Amino acid sequence: MPMYEYRCESCAKTFEVIQKFSDGPLSDCPECGKPVGKLMSLGSFQLKGSGWYNTDYKKPSSSSDSTPSGACGASTGGCGKPACATN
Repeated sequence: MPMYEYRCESCAKTFEVIQKFSDGPLSDCPECGKPVGKLMSLGSFQLKGSGWYNTDYKKPSSSSDSTPSGACGASTGGCGKPACATN
């Protein structure tokens, strides 16, 4: 569940609340009962390092191209590979 930050307009207290997406925003300060406003917060998800995705996915095979015959424009001359040559 996401965490939202609120700030009281009267007492200037800032607090965090874990709420469901379906829950409505808070309207009253838990300390003084006055109106509160929702704050914009930075996300806590960060990707650091060089190329994290390079190590997390399978590398493509280098034995042959897996493009099916006719998928690269063989009807318009092909791509020049033996599998795509037209008669």
